[in-house]
Amino acid sequence: MDGKVKKQKQHQQKHSGPKAEKKKLKKQNGSTEEDERKRNPKAFAVQSAVRMAKTFHRAQDIKTKKHHVPVVDRTPLEPPPIVIVVVGPPKVGKSTLIRCLIKNFTRQKLTDICGPVTIVSGKKRRLTFMECNNDINSMIDLAKVADLVLMLIDASFGFEMETFEFLNICQVHGFPRIMGVLTHLDAFKNNKTLRKTKKNLKHRFWTEVYQGAKLFYLSGMVYGEYQNQEVKNLGRFISVMKFRPLVWQTSHPYILADRIEDLTDPERLRTDPKCDRTVSLYGYLRGTHLKNKGQVHIPGVGDFQMSDANFLPDPCPLPGTQKKRALNEKERLLYAPMAGVGGVVYDKDAVYIDLPANHVKQLQEEVRPTTELVQSLIETHVTLDAKMAASKVSLFSGSAGLDPTDISEQSGVQEGLREIHVWDAHTQTQRRKVVFTGLEEEEDDVSGSSSDEDDDGSDQENQEEEDDLSTFLKEVRDKSEKATKGSTPPVKKRKLEEMKGEEEVIAEAPAFADSEDELERGEADSEGEGEAERAGDSGHCSKESEEDSDDEEDGDEDDESMEEEIGADDSDEEEEQGTFKWKEGLQQKASAAFLRHQEAAPNLRKLVYGSVVEAEDSEEEEEELGGLFRVNRPQKSKKVQADALDCSHFNPDISHNWELEEMLNSIRDCFVTGQWEEGQDAATLLKEDEELYGDFEDLETGKVHKGTTGEQDQAEKSESDEDETDDEDQQVKMDDEEVQKNKRLEKKRRLKERFDTEYDDGDATYFDDLKEEMQKQAELNRAEFEDMDDESRVQYEGFRPGMYVRLEISSLPCEFVTNFDPHYPVIIGGLGTSEGNVGYLQMRLKKHRWYERILKTRDPLILSLGWRRFQTIPLYHIEDHNGRHRLLKYTPQHMHCGASIWGPITPQGTGFLAVQSVSGVKANFRIAATGVVLDLDKSVTIVKKLKLIGYPYKIFQNTCFIKGMFNTVLEVAKFEGASIRTVSGVRGQIKKALSTPPGAFRATFEDRLLMSDIVFLRSWYPVSIPQLYNPVTSLLLPVGQKDSWSGMRTVGQLKHDLGVRNKPSIDSLYKPITRAPRHFNPLHIPKELQKALPFKSKPKLLQPKGKVPRDLKRASVIREPHERKVAELLRALSTVHHYKKKVAQRAHHAKHKEFLQQKEKDEEAKMKRMKDARKKLYRIMGQKDQKKQRSSLKGTPQDD
Repeated sequence: MDGKVKKQKQHQQKHSGPKAEKKKLKKQNGSTEEDERKRNPKAFAVQSAVRMAKTFHRAQDIKTKKHHVPVVDRTPLEPPPIVIVVVGPPKVGKSTLIRCLIKNFTRQKLTDICGPVTIVSGKKRRLTFMECNNDINSMIDLAKVADLVLMLIDASFGFEMETFEFLNICQVHGFPRIMGVLTHLDAFKNNKTLRKTKKNLKHRFWTEVYQGAKLFYLSGMVYGEYQNQEVKNLGRFISVMKFRPLVWQTSHPYILADRIEDLTDPERLRTDPKCDRTVSLYGYLRGTHLKNKGQVHIPGVGDFQMSDANFLPDPCPLPGTQKKRALNEKERLLYAPMAGVGGVVYDKDAVYIDLPANHVKQLQEEVRPTTELVQSLIETHVTLDAKMAASKVSLFSGSAGLDPTDISEQSGVQEGLREIHVWDAHTQTQRRKVVFTGLEEEEDDVSGSSSDEDDDGSDQENQEEEDDLSTFLKEVRDKSEKATKGSTPPVKKRKLEEMKGEEEVIAEAPAFADSEDELERGEADSEGEGEAERAGDSGHCSKESEEDSDDEEDGDEDDESMEEEIGADDSDEEEEQGTFKWKEGLQQKASAAFLRHQEAAPNLRKLVYGSVVEAEDSEEEEEELGGLFRVNRPQKSKKVQADALDCSHFNPDISHNWELEEMLNSIRDCFVTGQWEEGQDAATLLKEDEELYGDFEDLETGKVHKGTTGEQDQAEKSESDEDETDDEDQQVKMDDEEVQKNKRLEKKRRLKERFDTEYDDGDATYFDDLKEEMQKQAELNRAEFEDMDDESRVQYEGFRPGMYVRLEISSLPCEFVTNFDPHYPVIIGGLGTSEGNVGYLQMRLKKHRWYERILKTRDPLILSLGWRRFQTIPLYHIEDHNGRHRLLKYTPQHMHCGASIWGPITPQGTGFLAVQSVSGVKANFRIAATGVVLDLDKSVTIVKKLKLIGYPYKIFQNTCFIKGMFNTVLEVAKFEGASIRTVSGVRGQIKKALSTPPGAFRATFEDRLLMSDIVFLRSWYPVSIPQLYNPVTSLLLPVGQKDSWSGMRTVGQLKHDLGVRNKPSIDSLYKPITRAPRHFNPLHIPKELQKALPFKSKPKLLQPKGKVPRDLKRASVIREPHERKVAELLRALSTVHHYKKKVAQRAHHAKHKEFLQQKEKDEEAKMKRMKDARKKLYRIMGQKDQKKQRSSLKGTPQDD
């Protein structure tokens, strides 16, 4: 591998230039800033305390704004693939971008993007790409499951309505990470226009998402694909992006189905093609844990009950935990069953074979050898000695199998160097690995099971055992070959090691930490699935140890080295004498086993779950006897427990004789009043809870470090061995007092440290403490079920996120299978305990500011709430100041209002959005309203205003008899004491019902009423919420018509479709207003009041003005004949004079006009003369300037 890795070019530092000079000066002068600060401290002092405080506050505000509320990290160790949804209008380049990203990560071309496409993008990250088509149903569903949204925008066209619709959908259902991608940038020919467009689109995108949101630019296409470098940069951002958990996703399990199989009986389909189907859905579990037999909802289909659920091997697993810098070519996996890409998939009822992931590469046909022996040798995956090392032998029925490592542990080991051969798959060579035989047991977990160099006698014994047990070995080899052939993903073929002569070939050590061969991992997986598993120290990492192999290697080495040191002397003595350890103390061991059998507790798991999953056999539970036999533990045997008697029945045990003093003393300390030892006392244990104690050994230096108490105990032991006198006892007591004193001092020191860290350290904030607490909780959650196998773990906590699960759902509509379209997402959303019920919901709703029409009460509305999309009839209401919820006919324009619906029970605080129609593509914005769930009951009573009208038919001063408001005496009795009003504003109260006419009553008012007054009563009538819940079943529609679902129509749509026109109410029509003139009586003031009034207010008794008398009128003048003639003459003369005046005026105007024209001509001539004179003058001046310039160029005569 080292030969193939390209060595990176080293960075060459600049030795010349401005940067290099600056660096040299900095090195020579040292830190100039510190010198200046020392030389002139006043210059660096705080000049303004106010400005300093403002700067500090601003820095703290910016720091605090970056904080999020810490959440417990519940992501599993192997997280599910990240869901990346590619959204955008039609023909914007969604499929092309997905193809380019898949090619970037996997080096493979995918022609058709159908359904989810899962790829491996790194060592610890997988990605699932899903294309979102231009259907609001798909947009709503994918917004709920998306972790990252790639929002494609056509830069040459600008933002389209689908972009804003999807952003608003995301804001309601939990905002995932959003990255914008600008395409069609090659349509701009002018760079200035391109820059301006980029800037405008970026700022508008920031307004909608958040300031600083990432926007990528795909500048153009080359041969139908985006440029490699731009796609690579986008892939890098996707690979390192972090995601914040969303509330709905982290509290609900959900699956984005990537494979669907119909399991219905073919005979039943033949007889009844329209019958309900049994379908199995496959996909990665996301969100939280999923319980079997739970209730799920498939958006677009409906609610269903799971008939069965189980987990399958991961079809697109993460690469191994080996230390590598990058993925190998063969480990770049691509899994897209709906697009026809994937490996051999095993199911419990069928085997599905697809093309392999690397089907693009045409492998050359190898020339097959004709000899059968050579062909079998080539097809062999594992060498014979490796199979021998992996084989197990069980000598007795029911006993655990033995492998060569168990036998080699008992044999003598020679110290020195050994050589093993390791096949390196990358360099295609056989490498020689040096093994230190003295440390072989320490490296056992890392390098696998290796064969030891034994004495000749031990070699002969092993040879005899192999000859005797050849039949067992053949069976084991056959099983191991089958396991390696059937394991998925397929493992690499290993080349056969060449054996020269009769040299002893040493078994290969599959070093998991260094080797990059996948054979051992495949064998470990295949063997882990079977029943006969290896022992704990066989060299194969367990499922828990695959993550941090280095730490566990160190831990295993520590444990094994300590075991070697403890039992070294005993094993040497046993080997010399030829005896075995298991023969010693058989009576004591038998009695101890009997006591353990008596004290065995009932199996609680069996009581709860009814069945016990057989756990893996491990060497930790079984004690080896001489490396050949193992102690039988009946109380630990799962078979014995499974076949035992009913544990819920109490069987009285009379084998104990409780009259003996020894039996009483054995249980005396089981009670609170017992005599406890000092080390087992509860108070003492609580005091020592946080203390650091214990001995440990440094395995590198071999030095043993003793704790304080351990050293003291050792000193006590040596002193007691030397002499047992009273003086020494006193010394021991003094030492104990000293130990206690040291403990008290240590406790005080720890308390002081805790106080200092709590009050002196300013860096540790409440936020840091909260994060640390959440981190501890996350570690606790992970460690709870870490040591359990998947089968048992699933029974306790359900299927955990990250598993590839198979859900079987019966009674699915047949249209789901017959009309299945892989381009539409199939999401299986898990429901909570009460989320399957339907009831009343109280919501807060606001009409979207971009939706052009206001919403009307009782008009059907399609809501997206939780996983569901359904149609319901909402009632809008608003709360008055007195707590009354008043029904609204329409939603307010720019205000929130309440809404009550009949729908599925959803947790409080869940957001929702409303659309009026999901069929087709409308030209305008489609999201009608958004809101949040407030309450889940019918506690809110919505009331409607009701006005009852009556008319007075008898009036007695302030008392009236009213009729026409009620129909019976009983109705009046219900409203006795209610307040009423007239249209003119006079208030009154209902008093008593009258016998005749029925419904009439007596009422009193503030003032006397008129017969023309109208009396009304304002009352509130409760309104019932319509119970309509109509799920949107868009996935059941035929292919090509899935965006044409239509439910209940509004009244306006019905009238429009049926051509019905409203007949207007006669009272609502406009009429000409005719008002008769009103006549008022004259004002009459009593005489007594007139006397009391001041003078100006008294009525003045004036005579009304009549006609002007004749004597006051002007007399008309009657002219004489002579006077008439004179007047006629004067009028004629004035007419002639006026005419002459007009003619003279007209002549004067004409003359003045001629004068003005002449004056204008003179002015033009004058201006022309002046212009010529200026030209002449300027010409002369220019000639003079030129003459001066020429003379200056020649040079002026020098003065004497």
